[in-house]
Amino acid sequence: MSQIIDSHKSKKEKSNLHYQINDRPDLKHAILLGFQHIVAAFGGIIAVPLVLSGALGFDVRSTAMMVSAAIFVAGIATVIQSNGISKVGSKLPCVMGTSFTFVGPSIAVGSSMGLGGILGATILGSFIEMILSKFIKPLMRFFPPVVTGTVVTLIGLTLIPVAMDWCAGGIGNPSYGSLLNISVALIVMTIVVLLNRYGKGVFSSASILIGMTFGYLICIPLGLINFEPIKTASLFGIPGIPLILEHGIKFSIAGLIPFIIAYIVTVIETVGCLIGVGEASEKTLNSEDLSRGILADGISSFIAGFLACGPNTTFSQNIGLIPMTKVASRHVVVIAGIIMMILGIFPKLSSIIASIPTPVLGGAGIVMFGVVAASGIKTLSRVNMTNRSLLIIAVSIALGLGVTTRPDLLSNLPQSLKMIFGSGISVGTIAALILNIILKEE
Repeated sequence: MSQIIDSHKSKKEKSNLHYQINDRPDLKHAILLGFQHIVAAFGGIIAVPLVLSGALGFDVRSTAMMVSAAIFVAGIATVIQSNGISKVGSKLPCVMGTSFTFVGPSIAVGSSMGLGGILGATILGSFIEMILSKFIKPLMRFFPPVVTGTVVTLIGLTLIPVAMDWCAGGIGNPSYGSLLNISVALIVMTIVVLLNRYGKGVFSSASILIGMTFGYLICIPLGLINFEPIKTASLFGIPGIPLILEHGIKFSIAGLIPFIIAYIVTVIETVGCLIGVGEASEKTLNSEDLSRGILADGISSFIAGFLACGPNTTFSQNIGLIPMTKVASRHVVVIAGIIMMILGIFPKLSSIIASIPTPVLGGAGIVMFGVVAASGIKTLSRVNMTNRSLLIIAVSIALGLGVTTRPDLLSNLPQSLKMIFGSGISVGTIAALILNIILKEE
């Protein structure tokens, strides 16, 4: 027995994490750290329903209900993925949310079939992910460290332009790139870095949340926060159900077809995100872990369709939080999921988080996304850098970053190919997989 205890202690001492995957921080600490995951992902969660509402011409009431539904379903999906239910869920600290991959297909279907067509396609398409989750085991041999390290590095690098846009004030903002926006972002970034490096206990592990809270407070006198949505938001709402009653759910093959490729692309991106979370959490994943994770994506999307929400998938924005805070506890993320479900029921609370200025998000995003890239580089440092390895890394990262920084490159491709290659992560992952197969070992 003493040998087992000593072995456990030794493992803890070798770890760089304060809390490993199955550790349980005390409730107060867990809630604080859970909020940190929420603010990191919140912009991505609410962006998709806002874009779709605008494209479908919804009024303020319907838009607010779509946003609440997206937050509520993201909470359900996060709990399923992180906590695990039977053989569903990777049991990794993964935050889930509505995926931007489905914006194009949703607008295409919604323009002719309305919201009901989108929801029907979401439900039918979810079975594609559930089926594909059963074929992960034979694919695992195609994911050696040179591929996984490249994918994780790409996740970070492709998110950095997003953080820079946030720092500038957000695309379409009349004050984009103003000295005020950039100054706020730099202040937040500096606070996060200093707290994370020199803070003790909770001040270090909650550095992102503290930095963003300070940034939010300094934005109030600067007039960078719009309080009107908070005032007009309702106190309580039933997520999704009123929209279902109004628009119904329409099942059709015509509506499903645009979603098929998007779901396949999502599987590729989910594998990359799960590998990234595994690397950050110091957990070596097997095929069963990835299979359960993708199955959780599919089941979460199935549920989402019945709650007036688009397909859900793992969010890459949160990967950087784990090595930064040294907290990999999946129970913290389960708490985050429960909080999101509460926020979905009480729109006034969620609107407060939604009001966080983009420069504040940008300051924290630079650090988080940079850490993701650094984690991938750390994995690649353990790879034997032969000519073959260098070619796989170089070409995959170049293609992934090329598509991210120059998306117009794909403007003349058919819509189906745009969906497959429209994400730098999917392009880089596909390139790394293909090169790993065709380039023979020395």
